Amino acid sequence: MLDFLRANLRWLGAGFLLTFASAFGQTWFISLFAGAIKEAHGLTDGSWGGLYTLATLAAAALMFWRGALADTVPLSRLAPATTVVFACAALAMAWSPSIWVLLASLFVLRFCGQGMFSHIAMTAMGRWFEARRGQAVSIANLGHPVGEAALPVATVLVIGAIGWRPTWVLVAAILALVLAPVLALLLSESRAPQGVARAAASTGLEGRHWQRRDAVRHWLLPALVPVLLTPGFIGTVVFFHQVHVAGVKGWTLVDMAPGYSAFAVTTVVFAFASGWLADRFGPHRLLPVLLLPTGLGVALIGPADSVAVWYVVLAVIGMTQGMSSALWGTLLPFVYGTQNLGAIRAMATTIMVVSTAIGPGITGVLIDRGIDFPTQSLFMGGWCMALALGCLAIERRLSSELARY
Repeated sequence: MLDFLRANLRWLGAGFLLTFASAFGQTWFISLFAGAIKEAHGLTDGSWGGLYTLATLAAAALMFWRGALADTVPLSRLAPATTVVFACAALAMAWSPSIWVLLASLFVLRFCGQGMFSHIAMTAMGRWFEARRGQAVSIANLGHPVGEAALPVATVLVIGAIGWRPTWVLVAAILALVLAPVLALLLSESRAPQGVARAAASTGLEGRHWQRRDAVRHWLLPALVPVLLTPGFIGTVVFFHQVHVAGVKGWTLVDMAPGYSAFAVTTVVFAFASGWLADRFGPHRLLPVLLLPTGLGVALIGPADSVAVWYVVLAVIGMTQGMSSALWGTLLPFVYGTQNLGAIRAMATTIMVVSTAIGPGITGVLIDRGIDFPTQSLFMGGWCMALALGCLAIERRLSSELARY
């Protein structure tokens, strides 16, 4: 592992920085500013949530349309350029004199952060690595939990010291003046010899390079859509409704806080373990067990009395999040090849982004109609268990097709 890290530090480092900096466009980061934004623009919880959902859905649509840039534009140019656009969105958020500018800034933040940054990182790992692809994906994905662990407290302190608008200016400066040049430097040397990257691209199922339209027509991708949707949907709504859960259960947010540490630890551990397993046995072998931890974890919310159960809930949901990051980073290039990986990953990323947009809205409407989230969680747990059986069928059929080629 140490030799692998030393030999590939610049490319793995670029992937890590991309996933770490994606935090600036993630829901949990933007939500730190929610109170100040609502006050500044006179928004209610409902109007703020609607604005956020609209921006996220628009970002998902653009992700589907332009995600294929990762196939046609060298990542040494695409990553720094996206970073500069990201910085401009942060400046727009700091300025945001009107609802329309706020909406536009949210849209670009979500597109660059949750969408393109993670997309570029995982497309790069899938294309640059083959024998140790799972480990490369796991290392690059470490940026997500590191950001979740390090940035919330630091951001709250900075907001308290200089205000929310100057904090966004600071974010823009970090992106434009630090991250963009560093990414340009790290990616200035291609991992594949120049001029042979396309020839050296790995093939997928049936020994060919799949295009996006072919993947859509094949049985596998439509079958995977519910699997792509579920972890993001449940993970988002569990965090989004934690205040509601605290009120229903009689817990405090301070008492619930250690759950974040449990979530981060299991995410990292299972990302590395799953990356190794994907390299050793094939990424498709992870499918049948992917949703079992989340199904168990979310179902525990319903009957939970002690806040300690909340720690278990987040810990086991973190297992699925760790497996998910390794699975999709390795399965897509394994099945569809690497030549058109950007376009296919863009479609998968779009589905995941949509799930994070619609989750809070659907569950929020149900709460307003008297179905509290702990009750909903029992149905979500049942859904995961049923879908796990479907994943077993998917894995068996896919293994059968792989054995023929």
